Amino acid sequence: MKQVGLALILAADGSASVSFEEFNLIAGGMAAALRDPDVIAGLTSGGALLALLLFSGAADQDLVIGWTRVATPADLAAFAGRVESMPRALRPGLTAIGDALAAAERIFATLPAPAARRVIDVAADGAANDGLAPAPVRDRLVAGGIVINGLCVLHDEPDLVAVFAREVIGGPGSFALPCVDYAGFAAAQRMKLLRELVA
Repeated sequence: MKQVGLALILAADGSASVSFEEFNLIAGGMAAALRDPDVIAGLTSGGALLALLLFSGAADQDLVIGWTRVATPADLAAFAGRVESMPRALRPGLTAIGDALAAAERIFATLPAPAARRVIDVAADGAANDGLAPAPVRDRLVAGGIVINGLCVLHDEPDLVAVFAREVIGGPGSFALPCVDYAGFAAAQRMKLLRELVA
């Protein structure tokens, strides 16, 4: 399969700290960001492979959408529709970010085409409190050429950006973007995607 410019795993928090209303804002916000004209142009210009991972406790990671090639606006519109309607199939337990990163590592091992850049987006409203410690998994991924960025919803943990900077994000140009609350999730997700597309 032809090389793409970007392979991106969207990893979303489905733990107990995320209410059903907030989960709907995550799903809708991700979809809205993917429908933004500038995001569409950036993702389709070099082609992309996208996947969606939902995570909770150490034993709870769900690959909601496997690798999907995005080459046209229609491809991205279809993917955004699936994101918007993603089911919350796993139990809302603790927050195992290290295990989510390990799951992303396994997903990258199944990448169906080479990619110029490989990126994991971790969106969460809390620090890891279950399972594998994130930092060693992060370090292994970064050593393998994968960049990890974060979107930190701060309504429960106002110091979450600092925690992500210490434990989660890594790789050239990596960043953790703050989001005050879930009402601003769509705008923050759009900003994050646009920042990644110019990296």
